[in-house]
Order: sequence, then structure tokens, then C-alpha cells
Amino acid sequence: MTNMFPQNHFWLLRALMTLVLTAFCGLAYAQFGTDDIYDRTGKNNNIPATGVKDPDAPVDSIGGKRQRRERRPFESYLFVDSVRMLNAFSWRHNPYNNNVTRMPIDTMLSGFYRDYAFFQNESVGNAYLGNLGGAVMPLDFFSRKRSAFSFLDAYAEYLYTPDNVLYYNARRPFSQLSFFMSGQSRRAEEQLRVLHSQNISPSTSINLTYRNNGTKGMYNNQRTTDKNLSLAFAHTGARYSVHGGYIYNMGNIRENGGLVDDREVTDTLIDLPQNLTMKMKDARNLFKGNIFYFTQSVGIPFVKPDRSLGETLADVPAVFVGSYLNYTKYRKTYTDNRAFMVDDVYENWYVNPHKTVDSMSERLLEARVFAQIQPYNRNGVFGTIDGGVGFKNERFYNFRMADYLSPSKGDMRNSMYVYANAGGRLSRYFVWSGRFHYTPMGYRNQDMTIGGNVEFSAYVRERKLSLSADVQYKMETPSYWDEHYFSNHYAWDNSFGKEKETKLDVRLTVPSVGFELGVRQSIMSDNVYYDSFSLPQQRGGTMSVMGGYIRKDFRWRGLHLNHRVLLQWSSDQEAVSVPLVSANATYFYEFSIVKNVLRLQLGVDGYYNTSYYGPGYNPALMRFYNQRDVKTGDYIWLDAFVSGKWKRVRFLVKLQHLNYELFGGRRYFQVAHYPLNRRMLKFGVSWNFYD
Repeated sequence: MTNMFPQNHFWLLRALMTLVLTAFCGLAYAQFGTDDIYDRTGKNNNIPATGVKDPDAPVDSIGGKRQRRERRPFESYLFVDSVRMLNAFSWRHNPYNNNVTRMPIDTMLSGFYRDYAFFQNESVGNAYLGNLGGAVMPLDFFSRKRSAFSFLDAYAEYLYTPDNVLYYNARRPFSQLSFFMSGQSRRAEEQLRVLHSQNISPSTSINLTYRNNGTKGMYNNQRTTDKNLSLAFAHTGARYSVHGGYIYNMGNIRENGGLVDDREVTDTLIDLPQNLTMKMKDARNLFKGNIFYFTQSVGIPFVKPDRSLGETLADVPAVFVGSYLNYTKYRKTYTDNRAFMVDDVYENWYVNPHKTVDSMSERLLEARVFAQIQPYNRNGVFGTIDGGVGFKNERFYNFRMADYLSPSKGDMRNSMYVYANAGGRLSRYFVWSGRFHYTPMGYRNQDMTIGGNVEFSAYVRERKLSLSADVQYKMETPSYWDEHYFSNHYAWDNSFGKEKETKLDVRLTVPSVGFELGVRQSIMSDNVYYDSFSLPQQRGGTMSVMGGYIRKDFRWRGLHLNHRVLLQWSSDQEAVSVPLVSANATYFYEFSIVKNVLRLQLGVDGYYNTSYYGPGYNPALMRFYNQRDVKTGDYIWLDAFVSGKWKRVRFLVKLQHLNYELFGGRRYFQVAHYPLNRRMLKFGVSWNFYD
């Protein structure tokens, strides 16, 4: 595969900017003022989308502090007045309860030094293969995600889904172009991100987001390319709302199987990383996914809102009816060649003793209708009560020997479910919600989820202190692929019982002083895991994982000392393996070179976790498994960075893995037999455009 970027990266950057400007309606140069969503005190300028205004949440400053003036009024029951008057804001939509959650727009300097998506969101660390675009799993057990296509659980941190798509509403078109690169050209690691949002009317918007993560790999046979595209649209009117779009996810990953002998790293200094001996030279995983989704609802008021008083549909008793549609299809293909393996990586070769071409696919068609009752107003103690009924049609396919004689169209499974949600708030002091989901018939018969959340808030000198608790019980059918699978290297046909989990999450938060303390526990029974042979097993009986974490950020003038520490205990490390301690510390000094024009951060970002049996990775299955041969961890990883913001441009210079061969030894593994990258110099730039 040829180099996807020419050597003159600055020429390419200018060319890409020109293309984006042309494609997106000739965006003109315009300065809106500061773009940070943090004010000068470092306080998060986040206003809730609905509900009472939080006094700790100043106005989002994208486009300046002036409120928008619309030719036509922007009327929407989903957003309070203070949000609708902003020049720009973004949100996520929950298609189950027809509610929105306000999200920050990524234009701030804070956190820009973390270019990898899976290290954002206050991560305390991740187990990953070392290469950008490769498999990754959070060290925090409670942050691990499941994908709609379970073979992609290890890639869930990269994927766009209807749950994490951001919608935007902006007075003027907004675009953002970001580019990061590191390493020598023949081993380069590159990231490209593009965002464009534009309003068609005050209440209707469209947006495009695109990511391309790619690396040629510091080590042999490590080239990866991940592409993610989201085209989304939203209309949030006075009575009618709609959210929908199209998502494309693709990954092209060369697999090297890890080191043949870890001692080439731990006991011997080999100058060139490409001289390390890897297990495989010609193996590859390719996956592609397409998602179409659509949610709409219309509100019918019982009492007509009094517009002279500024009332909207959210302020009067009303009922909402709506529908949801989702079509998702993923396909994965794995190939390898036995002649290009240093040793026999796999014990079995069921179909072809020389080469492997394994393919499997999964398709989901889901539809539902729902109704939502608003007894008094949307922000009352009983804000909304809603429920609905849905239908799932799932089809699973992977090649089996019988397909030689009679090709199969796959295994079709149908399910019908019902669900209900309720929630409300008492001013700014108390918020509650409840949820229930049950499948009475079909493939996932008797699957059930029931849970609730409460949050109590107090204010000391108008500074918020909150205590929240979330509890959930879930009983669900294991993944189809955990029970039925056939390939060249692995085959099984299991009959597992339902997995059960009770989860508790309690946290105390004081945003004004950067403090958070939490306790979480998961009690599981009959959970499915992949053992040391990469085979799915169902653990009988009950086990638990418990975690406690603390976050404390200290600030004195321009000096920032941010700390995050997570403690975790697993009652059965062979089923769920977690490090006892995971920690992240970020120290930096922030100051202005030119006031309100150029601001800089100089600092160090570090990660550490205690030694434990870290996961192994199986390329044929694209899965992490619980290996018990070698321990990983007990290694400090440091990045030194200089990040800055000049008007609408953010820039980054980072020395990644600063301490390589300086201190800490050579135990830089997070996944068994997969060394992390050595020291690299990284450059990044992000440019915002407004018109």
C-alpha cells in the first residue's frame, strides 16, 4: 500500500483546507473571539439543554458572548431559552426517552494534548497494541464498551454509533479541520479529523464528521487504517423533532501477532524496531459497517402554551408520539498465510491447511413506536413518563463446511420488546430517572434491564456539590458469536445461559474545586469470558468487580496539577483481570504570551498501572482474551507536550514516550507480547472556521 500522505505534509494540509472550504460553501475568514468553553476561572461553561439554569454554568462562548438574533424565532421544547440564544451548541439524543444531553464543542485548549480518542474522557489508561487504529481496551472495567457487532468490541473506542453522534445548532456555519502526524515518513502515524455543521433554518441543521486514523507501524506488519464517517441531521421545532443520519465505519488492519520472544525487548536492545521478530507477516482484518437511523416525534399539548409569557411545549401538559428505525450491517474478513508465519500461531486449520479466508456478517433491522406523557411540564418532579414497543430482526452469517453443498443465507432471529422510562426534577436540588426494558418473546426472550438514578445537589456560595447514585440489574442473552462460530482456526457450538449483572455507581462531585470521589461495583453471574485458549467460557456462580476512584485537580495561578487514581478488585482474575491500581497525572503550566490572542500550555502527561495478567489479543477473532502466561504493567509512561491556541488555531508539539530508555526499564507492554511504541515526536494542528 502506498503512502497515503506525501512527504510535504504542510502542502497537503493547505490543499485539504482548500478542498474543505470549497466543498462547504466557500467558508470565509471570520474571527468570533474566544472559542473556549471554559471561562478564565477554568469553570466549565456547560448549560443543561433542558431544565432549570445551572448558576455554575456560564454561557458557551463560541461565536462570542452576544446572543443570537434570528430572523425567525428558534422555538424548541427540547432546549431552554438560555441555550436557544447561544450562537452555537451541540447535544446527543436518546431515542428511548426522546431527551437530549448537552455536550461541549471541542474548541478549547484544555485536553488538546491527548490526540488519541481513547485517552480522552478522563481515562486512567488503556491496554492497546501500541499502534493507532489497533485494538484497545480500557483498564477501567466499568468503561469497557460492547459493540453492536461483538467482533468489534476491541474497536468500540473508534466507532461512530447513533448513541455517540453529536448534533449541532449554530448561527453561522462552523467547520473544524484537525491533523496530527508523528514518526518518520516510512513509519508515520497520521490522524485527520473534519467537522462541518450548518443550519438550514433556526431549528434545522446538518453536520458531517469524518476521522481517518492511520499508521504504517513502528514495528513490522503493523499498518492500520480506520475511517469513520457520520452524516447527521436534526430538526428541533416547536412541536416536531427528528434526529437521523448515516454512519460508515471501516478498518483495514494488518496483524503481526505480537513478538515471538519478548526478550528481544526486555533483555536485548535492538536499535531498529523493524528488526524485532513478529509472529505473522501476511495476516489482515478488514471490517466495514453501514448504519442508517431515524427518530421522530410530535408533541400534542393539552393546554396551549402562552407565547406572550415565553412558554413552549415543555412548559404545559402534553403527549408526544414518535417512531424509531435503525438498519445496521457489519461484515468482517480475516486472512492469513501459513507460509508467512514464524511459527504455528494457531493449533487448528479446519478448512484449509495453508491459507485462511474467514468471513462473517451481522445485520440488524430495528423498529419501534413510543409515546411520552408530560403530566405538568418537562422540568417538573414528574417531568416525563414514556414507553414503547419495538421489534428486532437479526441475521448472522459465517461460512460453514455445509455451505460448499448448499449455500446458507444465515441464521435469522426475531425479538419483540417493550420498555418504559420516567424522570423529573425538583428545581436544581433533586433529579431522578428510572428505566425498564423487557423482551417477552423471540430470540432474546426474557432479557430484562431495570434501573434508576438519583442526584442530590447542594450549593455553598452558589458552588455546586452533588451526590448521585445509579443502580441497574441486567439479564441478557450472550452474543450469538459466543455460542455459534466456525472458522479455519476456531469452531464452537455452545448453549449458554443468560448473563446477569447488578451494577452500582455512587459518586460525589464538587466541580468548582475539581474534585470527584466514586465507588462502583458489579456483581455478575454466569458471565461469558474468553479463556487462555481464546475460547468462550461461561463462568458458573457469582463473582464481583469493585472499584473506587478519586479525581482531584489543583490549580494555583497558571499551574495545574491534575490527578486521577482508580483502585479495582476482581474476585476472579481468571474471568475478569484488572490491575489493582491505575493512575494518571497531568502537570502543566498555562500562560498567555499575548493576552486574548496567544495562550500556551507546557507540561507532562503520565500513566501507570500495577503489574497484573494483562489481556492477550487474538487476531483471528479480533478479541482480547485472558492469558495467564506473562504479566504486564508496572511501567511509567510519560509524554511531554507544548500546546497552544492562537485565535482560532490550536497547535501541539508532543514528545511521546519521553522516558523510553531513560528510566522504567523495558516493560512497555499493555497487551501480552505487543510492545508499545518507542519515543516519537508528534505535531498537531486544529483550525476552526466560521462564516
